[in-house]
Amino acid sequence: MAIRLRHVLVSLLLAGGTLACAGSPTPSPAPRPEDERSTTDATPTPTSVPDAAAPAPPRLKLVVVGDIMLGRGVATANADPASTLRHLRPMLRRADFAVGNLESTLSRRGAPRQPGDDSFAADPGVLAGLVDAGLDAVSLANNHVGDYGDTALVDTVAALERSRLVAFGAGRDLEEAARPAILEQDGVRVGFLGFNAIGETPEAAPGGPGALSVSMPPRTGPLDREELRRVLRAVRRLSRRVDVTVVMPHWGQQYTREPGPVQTMVGRRLVEAGADLVVGGHPHWVQRVDRHQGAVIAHSLGNFVFDMDFMPETMEGVVLTATLEGPRIVEVDYVPYRMDSTFTPRRVRGATARRVLAGLGSRR
Repeated sequence: MAIRLRHVLVSLLLAGGTLACAGSPTPSPAPRPEDERSTTDATPTPTSVPDAAAPAPPRLKLVVVGDIMLGRGVATANADPASTLRHLRPMLRRADFAVGNLESTLSRRGAPRQPGDDSFAADPGVLAGLVDAGLDAVSLANNHVGDYGDTALVDTVAALERSRLVAFGAGRDLEEAARPAILEQDGVRVGFLGFNAIGETPEAAPGGPGALSVSMPPRTGPLDREELRRVLRAVRRLSRRVDVTVVMPHWGQQYTREPGPVQTMVGRRLVEAGADLVVGGHPHWVQRVDRHQGAVIAHSLGNFVFDMDFMPETMEGVVLTATLEGPRIVEVDYVPYRMDSTFTPRRVRGATARRVLAGLGSRR
């Protein structure tokens, strides 16, 4: 695999706007103010040299995939659970930025907290396969990263720190959970922030591990407006530091096509705060895409790799691909796929593709 050159920066998102860097030993230098640039008082001699054409902005690809769970039935069906990514790996590897939602712990420790077999854990060895598949960062802001308790959650964060994958959305404490990932390629900086609105994973606190959280329907009660304001402030701060801001909420009602009214409103508020792209997870079905103030709100991409073979909709989804021209998203497209009996996603075409894409609605 050809390793793409990329600086990984981490910016601290806390009230007060303190900046910390934790993915790159040296942050990109800030540009000098205009009054520090080299100038001369001499009157330039007129010349006939034509103005040089401005260079074209870099054209980059951002790829986002849905919920990834490599434990339980996926591990039973595959000696190497990460091998399930092999058919869509070329798409991920070609991307300049590739991100997904990792919906399990990566630890062999802890005791299950969810009822029945609803506690999700994958072997830490799958990390090498995720990196090889081309993923650059993963959101941990979901309701399953805490399934095996605080120790396993911290193990997961530590394992990701040792890998080439950047994690965001959960951490050892609130400071770490609120810290976004910032990826840079060809001078273009893309920032990612995640939050969990489903509960189950503990809410990160100043002294305790968990996920950055917002209480909201349908799972965690009425909308907590102060928690939402905290996230909106974080989005504003992030948008001032990067060219493209991506927010990944874990929200909504499972097994439905349509987002609820509060979810729709929160998506719009995120855009108004500075998000260029909102990509949700948790419903396990493809949900409607909205547009607001020129930004795309993809409420759910569906499962990417998950052992939910009890209905057709949970075995299919879409890969979101955004084309960037310099600091702007100029196009968003969707690649449909369906998982086979080993929970391996494979691209689909024809009538099957049209049916999967229909779940996105008419606004995409």
